[in-house]
Amino acid sequence: MAENERFLTAGDLAGDDAVVPFAVEALDARGRGVQLGPMLNQILDRHAYPEPVSRLLAEMIVLTVLLGTSLKFEGKFIVQTQTDGPVDLLVVDFSTPASVRAYARYDEEALAEAVASGATSSEDLLGKGTLALTVDQGVYTQRYQGIVELNGEDIEAVAETYFRQSEQIPTTVKLAVAKIARRGEKGFVESWRAGGLIAQFLPESPERMRMPDLPGGDLPEGVEEYDDGDEFDDAWLEVRALVDTVDASELTDPEVGVERLLFRLFHERGVRVFPTDRVIDDCSCSRERIGSVLSSFTAEEIEESVEDGVIKVTCEFCGTHYEFDPDDFRED
Repeated sequence: MAENERFLTAGDLAGDDAVVPFAVEALDARGRGVQLGPMLNQILDRHAYPEPVSRLLAEMIVLTVLLGTSLKFEGKFIVQTQTDGPVDLLVVDFSTPASVRAYARYDEEALAEAVASGATSSEDLLGKGTLALTVDQGVYTQRYQGIVELNGEDIEAVAETYFRQSEQIPTTVKLAVAKIARRGEKGFVESWRAGGLIAQFLPESPERMRMPDLPGGDLPEGVEEYDDGDEFDDAWLEVRALVDTVDASELTDPEVGVERLLFRLFHERGVRVFPTDRVIDDCSCSRERIGSVLSSFTAEEIEESVEDGVIKVTCEFCGTHYEFDPDDFRED
């Protein structure tokens, strides 16, 4: 065993905001788990969205962190939804190696109607549209983008569909969000927590991980859903069955922790963990970056941007306000 690897014991605990890569070699499975605490709370508190919107954005942040920290390159990994639901836009931006920023856009009236009718699940709030996952390794490389349809499924199911379509890798995903109250100096204080687990079937033989093709159209009459059946290896079926036992509270409970949860799930098979990848609330906006964008504006666009004699810009991600003198961008 390498120095940076270890097998889990029952006493191991994970900290918040640290992604834990793991492997269950007996089942040819690998994955990542995370519990987000202070980092997530900072992002959601800053935006002060209505609770249903915060919960939805938190799920997307967890998914992005799980996927983004697995990519070994310098650049960005962006997950974005565009839909016709009350929450029509979610953007989570992960910049290697650890920086996370996120924001949501929603229709206040449509959201209020959804809340009043109890339609606050992720599939209700998103509606129909697309989920795009973009890999950007910088100016000298071509962007890669995978797109999957959002059509009445929750974020977990959509992520699994993405891997099935784009990567041909059997994948199972669990996401959970919670708001917890802790006693502080001035009484109880609420804070956001979220957790997630992704497991993938990665045997040495490609044939063992072959997945059945997605249906090309409507399901046959009388068939409610396609059954993966014998197309999957017994090892993968066992991994899925174990992950399906995970309760949402286990993913968010700080007393459980990622590594303890992994031990509970896979101790009979032996689970190995690797060095954690910490993540932080960190926006990449700056006066210089925004000034560079404004420099590319036409004279007409500059004039249209002037308000009370200055150009005002507010970062959608972190809320930082910038003001610029329009004369700096006007041609002499």
